[in-house]
Parts: sequence; C-alpha cells; structure tokens
Amino acid sequence: MKRVAVFVGIAAIAGLTAACGSATAANPAPAAETAAPVAAAVQVPAGNKLVGRYKATGVQVYTCTGNAWKGLEPAATLVDKDNKPVILHSRGPVWVSTVDGSAVEATPVDGAKADRPGAVPELLLKSKANRGDGLFAKVSYVQRLETEGGVAPSGGCAQGAQTAVPYSALYTFFAPEA
Repeated sequence: MKRVAVFVGIAAIAGLTAACGSATAANPAPAAETAAPVAAAVQVPAGNKLVGRYKATGVQVYTCTGNAWKGLEPAATLVDKDNKPVILHSRGPVWVSTVDGSAVEATPVDGAKADRPGAVPELLLKSKANRGDGLFAKVSYVQRLETEGGVAPSGGCAQGAQTAVPYSALYTFFAPEA
C-alpha cells in the first residue's frame, strides 16, 4: 500500500512539473515573436528592454454595481512558447511566475490605452511592486496587447451579480536597461 502512495505522489509531482515547466528553470521561454504593430499610446518608454512575451487566456470578471457592469478582476494563465503554463494573472493586477515565485503588481499608466473593436483595450501598466529574484524581479512596465474578447456585457444587471467574459491577450514585460 505504501508503494502505491509513493508512486501516486511521484506521478502527481511529475505531472505538475510537466504542466508548469521545470522548477529549476530561471526564466520560462517567452512566446514566439509577433509582427503586430504596437499603438503609440501603449509604447514602453525608452530605457527599458523586453524581458518576456507570453500569450494569455482567461476571463475578465465583472460585477453589477448600480445597474451597470464594472470590472472586478482578471483571471488568466500565461503560457510560454511551448504552450506550458508559467504565469498566473489576477486581481491587482498582479502576475506571478509559477516557475520561480517572483511577482509584479502594476497600475495602468494614465491615458496609455488603445481601444480595440469587440475587445478590452490594449494597456500600458507601470510596476508598483516586485517580489522575488526571478523573472519579475526588475520588471518596470507591462503591456497588454493583441486583446480579443473580455468586454463587459451591455445592458442592465441585477445588483451584486457577477459574470466572467473570456478573453485573450499578449502580455509583454520590460525591465530597465542595465
């Protein structure tokens, strides 16, 4: 019986490692480059270098307040170029590396958004807190690009109701140049 429990435990750890990438990897492999142009409104200031690009899929969660839908939080998983989940994105907004535990919390830069038809806008966000020594240790800016979906429902709603709207995006992370 103990051998079965040990085997099941090892299998579970192997499955988590396969799903989340190697725990010893310093930085997950970024998503493949894209040729899509970046709107001027969400450009990262000079003096910063790209440190990661990751595709995200998830939901934008909305809550009903005063008969209108208001953004509550995102909930998304970001994947590397091999389609392995390596980052979790949630309320803050915050991004947490599942590979090294580092995190970055950011806030939208005033006026730095580019509207997209039928999608949440592209954004430029500035880091306000970093945690850990890994991927997000020195991140200064985050871009939300190539957004699809995630738009709040139109029309009225019942106070306190919540809904989750699927979306996808490309997130890029920048750090100051050395």
